[in-house]
Amino acid sequence: MKSSADFDAKRKLLRQKLSHREFFVAPGVYDMLAATVANDVGFDFVYGSGYWTIASAHGLPDAGIATYSHMVDRMRTIAGVSNGGLIADADTGYGGLLNVHHTVRGYEDAGVIAIQLEDQVFPKRCGHTRGKQVIGADEMAQKIQVAAQARQNPDTVIIARTDALAVEGFEAALKRAELYGRAGADVLFVEAVLNDAEMAAVCDRLELPVMINMADGGDTPIKDAKTLEDIGYAFAIFPAICSLHACAAIETALKSLKETGTSLKSGLTMYDFQKITGLIGFDEIYALDEKWKNMKKPV
Repeated sequence: MKSSADFDAKRKLLRQKLSHREFFVAPGVYDMLAATVANDVGFDFVYGSGYWTIASAHGLPDAGIATYSHMVDRMRTIAGVSNGGLIADADTGYGGLLNVHHTVRGYEDAGVIAIQLEDQVFPKRCGHTRGKQVIGADEMAQKIQVAAQARQNPDTVIIARTDALAVEGFEAALKRAELYGRAGADVLFVEAVLNDAEMAAVCDRLELPVMINMADGGDTPIKDAKTLEDIGYAFAIFPAICSLHACAAIETALKSLKETGTSLKSGLTMYDFQKITGLIGFDEIYALDEKWKNMKKPV
């Protein structure tokens, strides 16, 4: 498990990348196996998505059903497993100003290095689904102000997300983002932009670093890292990449098993069992077994 010094080092690295405008991508890791494989591939940062972590852990939709307790426990586990710094979805802050204060403190204590808050009405919806509503811009600005003051480590990054584009239009969303920046956000996030022109306008008109959500299957067209960097984004999250690929592979494997009665004919590349065994820590178990096997018993 990671120490507070590990998390602090990741906070500083994120601040450095943001200040130097060093673009990066953060894959969504929805469970501990995804986090472990991401460690093996190597990423400076990973993303804890409310949609996918709750779907994985509890089989629930991202519609305000998951509680703060659900989410902070899940993020604590992911942060402890991940070598990359964890940027995490904190939904609406799970209530009013007092809830936002405790959410920021709880996420920080869990090892989260960047906390994303959004301006939806509670209960919220996934940013790429229908039926979203937003609270007043001033109310959200106050939430951001509380969040910025609640953090115990000044390097913890506060991300302000607006979902107003689908509700109030593009110009209103930009004005909200600007307001949230003045309230103390470090990174701005206009969710569910629809085209290249909107992407470019967001980056051109907002002074603070801006992130983008590359949600496979969502409303925003998927771009590669170089294109997003050229547009002007600070970083991109790919929250669904592991989950959707995993679901597709699982479906193919299970259909093959049902049809053939064996795991050997699915046509998929199966991850090496010995490799994953080592990655999750069995080598340490074996080493301890050897140590204690040869240890002399006390007289």
